[in-house]
Amino acid sequence: MKLIATYLIGLIFGVGILISGMANPAKVLNFFDVAGTWDPSLILVMGGALVTTFVGYKLVFGRAAPIFERDFSLPGVARIDAPLIGGSILFGVGWGIVGFCPGGALPALGTGRWEVFAFTAALIAGIVLARAIQSAAARRAQQAT
Repeated sequence: MKLIATYLIGLIFGVGILISGMANPAKVLNFFDVAGTWDPSLILVMGGALVTTFVGYKLVFGRAAPIFERDFSLPGVARIDAPLIGGSILFGVGWGIVGFCPGGALPALGTGRWEVFAFTAALIAGIVLARAIQSAAARRAQQAT
């Protein structure tokens, strides 16, 4: 049942991304081009996502436990630090340059466009590189103590 629920949630998300235009890099780049061919329609998409997230969190955390797990798995760190800020900047710059974010690129893989595959490959390479840097930093910190 958990697998079916996961599939349906992913399907709804992907269809929503496609319908909203978030999988179309030209539409996304036009949203960021406020001095040129600005397309404000994605504000409605983002506003709808915020409302949905707010309601979803209220419903989910109103329960004692998740439906398919024993307990909630939440991050243990809630501080704003340099890796979070740096990652946010890289994400925003990449989104503004290319017009894809991971949420929009993954459903767009189904279009077969080479740009989407190139972006996804770069995304995966970035994740691997970031983990390698974090592991090396952790090893250095452990050796220093």
